[in-house]
Amino acid sequence: MAPRAAPALRVLPLALAAAIFSGLTAILIYLSGVSSSHGGARLSEADLAALAALRGSFSKCVDANGLGLKAVTGEDYCRVVIQYPSDTVSKWRDPITHKVEGLSFEFNLCEAVSSWEQVRNSTTVLTKEYIDALPNGWEEYAWRRINKGILLNKCQNRSLCMEKLSLVLPETSPYVPHQFGRCAVVGNSGDLLKTKFGDEIDSYDAVFRENGAPTQSYTEYVGTKSTFRLLNRGSAKALDKVVELDETKKEVLIVKTTIHDIMNQMIRELPITNPVYLMLGTSFGSSAKGTGLKALEFALSICDSVDMYGFTVDPGYKEWTRYFSEVRKGHTPLHGRAYYQMMECLGLVKIHSPMRGDPGRTVKWLPTRATIEAARVASEKLLKRPGAGSNGPLGTCTMIKKRRKGNEPNRSGLRDAAMKHLEDMKGVTRYPLERNAGGGYLCLINDR
Repeated sequence: MAPRAAPALRVLPLALAAAIFSGLTAILIYLSGVSSSHGGARLSEADLAALAALRGSFSKCVDANGLGLKAVTGEDYCRVVIQYPSDTVSKWRDPITHKVEGLSFEFNLCEAVSSWEQVRNSTTVLTKEYIDALPNGWEEYAWRRINKGILLNKCQNRSLCMEKLSLVLPETSPYVPHQFGRCAVVGNSGDLLKTKFGDEIDSYDAVFRENGAPTQSYTEYVGTKSTFRLLNRGSAKALDKVVELDETKKEVLIVKTTIHDIMNQMIRELPITNPVYLMLGTSFGSSAKGTGLKALEFALSICDSVDMYGFTVDPGYKEWTRYFSEVRKGHTPLHGRAYYQMMECLGLVKIHSPMRGDPGRTVKWLPTRATIEAARVASEKLLKRPGAGSNGPLGTCTMIKKRRKGNEPNRSGLRDAAMKHLEDMKGVTRYPLERNAGGGYLCLINDR
């Protein structure tokens, strides 16, 4: 009888294996029910609810505040399309394809909310400690700038580079997150002449202006106060003209491109008492470019709230003009306007313009800070950002050293941590050195 039982005994391991497999399958099915997968990243039900809440509030906000703009969403939690009314006149043509600019633009809410929340809690002024913390120090910084087509001195000789940049490169950042309260960023659009915002602009704690925009003769429209001035390379080359715009000689000049020898010499030769710094910024793609976006980025990094004026955001505005110069040939920047509306409905800025002239205007259906913060955490998980899922204001930073207020950082410790971070995080392209508002921490922001 024994030989007959042998086949049955051999079947037992197979049955046991099948039972184990079935059990594991059931467990996996159960787990998939409590933790959903989206875009290749595993998100909890709370994460999905946060993204859905942001998408819902954002869509209603654009519809209520966008002066005819509509936000169209689908099943994707991140993708949103902002559409202009069908009767909108599009003037710009692509210089290569010669196609007229369309009336709908796609944005990624997850990318936007995670990137801009980083900016809100980081510094955007270039410092020596940032360069020292790079894996290869000054040589690494020079290599990055050269590859972007911006020639800095070849910094194999650190002492020479220090000398060249000594006037504009502080040891540590002079400005930290949330250092100012209410801030106004004033663009150069000709629509400023349609509303007398001057007194309103001067009431802010800090005012940011751009390039060579004057205040004299336009004070009732743009005000007189100027705390910061963002400069592109062209304006920086005319620094002698720029400093004449500020009678107080206290306006802080932020240059958004790497300074070069000619400008460094100019600063030494001119009797400039204005502080001058370099901009360490983030690229947000082609949706909105120029000094205006950099001014908003800088303001968001040091202010509790940011209001914007003179950015040509009203759909009915037809011409591309500056308030202080003649009408120029240009186009209606539809893509940029949609991007700024996205920023307002993410709670980043408040738009003021001739068609939104009420200073007490309430942005309707604005997502709450709790909604935005929860969506930020979920978005970072979805995008697989380093440090994703952390709830702190510097959640996406990699903490590398706790600093007591007023103490200098340990340079070798920073370099070792940065080197290890580079090995762990391949593909990371930006390593700004950051501090929180109390000066308590140093960390590296990671922006893929």
